[in-house]
Amino acid sequence: MPDTSHTRNFLIRNIRRGGIFLAIGGLGFVVDAVVYNLLVFAGGAGPLYSYPLLAKTIAVIAGLIFTYVGNRALTYRDRKAAVSWAQVVRYGVVNVLAIGVQLGCLAFSRYVLGLDTLLADNISGTLIGQALATGLRYVLYTLWVFPHSPGADPITYIEEHHEPTHHRD
Repeated sequence: MPDTSHTRNFLIRNIRRGGIFLAIGGLGFVVDAVVYNLLVFAGGAGPLYSYPLLAKTIAVIAGLIFTYVGNRALTYRDRKAAVSWAQVVRYGVVNVLAIGVQLGCLAFSRYVLGLDTLLADNISGTLIGQALATGLRYVLYTLWVFPHSPGADPITYIEEHHEPTHHRD
C-alpha cells in the first residue's frame, strides 16, 4: 500500500491554515461590508450612493489592510521572511486582481442586469465577488505573497506541543 502520509499531512495543514485564513477573511469581510454600506446606503442614500464602484474600492482597501495584518501575523506566521517591498508589491498585485473580480461582479449586477438595491449590491459585490476573490487570494498568497520559508510550521508545532498525547496501556 502506498504511503499517503505526506498527502494527508499536506491536506490537514492546508485545511487548518485555510480555516485561519477564512476566519481573518471573515473579519475583513465584515469591515468591507460595513464600510461599503455606510458609504452607499447610510441614511437611505449615502455619500457615495451614485459611485458604488468607488465606494466598493474604498471598502475593499479597508478590509485588505485588516486582512494583511491578520494573515501576516496568524495565517502565515510560519513564513519568517521579513516584510519587504517586494512582498508588499506582490500583495498589492494579488489584491488589484481580487478587487477587479469583486468590482466585475458588482458592475455586472449594476450595469448589465440593472440591479441597484441593497440586497443586489451585497449579493453581487460582497458575497459572490468576495467568495471568488477569496479563493484567488488564498492560492496566490500561499504560493507567491507569503512563500514558504524553512522553519517550524505553526500547524505542526500545535500538533506536536498542544494536542493531548495518547498513551497505550
